[in-house]
Amino acid sequence: MPPLLGELIVKLLFVVCCGVITVLLIIHKYENLDNFKRTLYYRLAEDGEGFYAMPRNVAGEKIDWHNYELIEEESKRTGPGEHGRPYKLSSEQDIALNAKLFKENGYSAVVSDMIALNRSVPDIRHPSCRMKEYLKELPTVSVIIIFYNEHWSALLRTVYSVLNRSPPALLKEIILVNDHSTKPFLWTPLREFVESELAPKVRLVDLPERSGLIVARMAGAREARGDVLIVLDSHTEVNTNWLPPLLEPIAEDYRTCVCPFIDVIAHDTFQYRSQDEGKRGAFDWKFYYKRLPLLPGDLDDPTKPFNSPVMAGGLFAISAKFFWELGGYDEGLDIWGGEQYELSFKIWQCGGRLVDAPCSRVGHVYRGYAPFGNPRGVNFVVRNFKRVAEVWMDEYSQFLYERNPQFAKTDPGDLSAQRELRERLQCKPFKWFLEMVAPDLLVRYPPRDPQPFASGRVQSVANPRLCLDSLNHQAKEPIGLYACAFNKTHPQNNQFFTLSYHRDIRVRSNDKCLDAAKLNDEIVLFSCHESQGNQMWRYNYESKMIIHGKDHHGRCMEADLHTNKLFVRSCDKDKASQKWNWGYVNFVHLQNWDVYGAKFL
Repeated sequence: MPPLLGELIVKLLFVVCCGVITVLLIIHKYENLDNFKRTLYYRLAEDGEGFYAMPRNVAGEKIDWHNYELIEEESKRTGPGEHGRPYKLSSEQDIALNAKLFKENGYSAVVSDMIALNRSVPDIRHPSCRMKEYLKELPTVSVIIIFYNEHWSALLRTVYSVLNRSPPALLKEIILVNDHSTKPFLWTPLREFVESELAPKVRLVDLPERSGLIVARMAGAREARGDVLIVLDSHTEVNTNWLPPLLEPIAEDYRTCVCPFIDVIAHDTFQYRSQDEGKRGAFDWKFYYKRLPLLPGDLDDPTKPFNSPVMAGGLFAISAKFFWELGGYDEGLDIWGGEQYELSFKIWQCGGRLVDAPCSRVGHVYRGYAPFGNPRGVNFVVRNFKRVAEVWMDEYSQFLYERNPQFAKTDPGDLSAQRELRERLQCKPFKWFLEMVAPDLLVRYPPRDPQPFASGRVQSVANPRLCLDSLNHQAKEPIGLYACAFNKTHPQNNQFFTLSYHRDIRVRSNDKCLDAAKLNDEIVLFSCHESQGNQMWRYNYESKMIIHGKDHHGRCMEADLHTNKLFVRSCDKDKASQKWNWGYVNFVHLQNWDVYGAKFL
């Protein structure tokens, strides 16, 4: 071999080795090949392929994005469930099958099957939304829908609503991520249906094992090719012109995350109705998701997006660019729980903004029953919460830990990557979040519970052997009377009630509140909302009566001693069945009812 040729070969081998080593080092830096590919993609996008790579909407031109042809067509539709109307089963066979499927799904699957996959829903937006125009140049979207053992018709209705009510130019794709379902029809039959009826706009990704919501969303995000990621639950229906209101704030600033107004689809009749006209997402110090009233000026323009401290979690839009800048979700979070707090805190503390868009509405089926058990056999939610608290909440994490002794026993795992991310992005402290983003949160939800007005067991004067009891029931189920516990001040949890600082009565066994809508209603348990109304109660220690709502309504808690049920009846001081003894009474606070306790709403 000539000397020059040998020298050339040695030089080539050296260059190739250096290249391989460089690539391996880069891949190691980005932890794995997927992250490296993703980084290369976004660098390429920034060089000329992404929505944000060049100036957009320079002239600020806006257009009407409504699909009037579809609106006209849907207005003429008739049939079960059309226009979001409730549908009720009548045949005994359907009712029996529905009861069986309810245990599998937590909603009326047979009712869902009776309703068209492309049914019409009522346009319940504010009238001003119907005249609203949006920027002409908007980013494309990848809609990511995670499902696990979802019922066929509910899942496909979600898909068809997105396909039908999204401008084709904006909807790049729908990515269905199967979190290793166990129902056979969600494998080969679904894949065949997607490939024959829905491709190429809809793609299906099957996970090799049950991974949970968080990992599944990350898998869908890695597959996405749109400028914006939109996450939807697998039992939702998007409403008229839902997409442009979500996208315009992101087109104006890619670090804005946008949530739609979430409407209610009844789990039993699939009736579509509004939940409310807007509140701000928040949390209490048990990390339950809560909602704060709108701030002054938030609805001066009922079509304008307003700031929200925390997203509900299941429905939101975020630019892919910003999502990956934030590191996506913390993949140390397991199954579900805490992910909405982690992403919300990161958005705000690391230079972004989170808003709700009133003109974008999406209906969501709130299950009447939780059909899926714990796939891990351990309390993964507490571990998730601790990971979020340790990384993002600074000194305020202690207030969570004080409420739940499980935190002290829980190892959150390795947090070094998340802490490095926070340091690298120069994110603000949690104190800043509370002061600037949620200034009323500490007022509405004090870090430490103020002393209650009364607590312990609640004993019937009419029959002292009986006390209020949750009967181990859950939300929307009644409370009742049961044999009294021996300990007056600290009975077992199902008889441990608290007339709290928030002016509601809570049961310790499940942290639910006593609720009644109107006179003569049976008293039921409901999620505590701290908004008084149906859940406002007061104890008059002189008359021993428990008063419901404002005093002038004249409604009191009454025991039916024949059925051991509790009702709200017209107050009558002569009725022993309306008199009660609390295990512990704070007389000072009750005497100062008008000045102590949560602000009257």
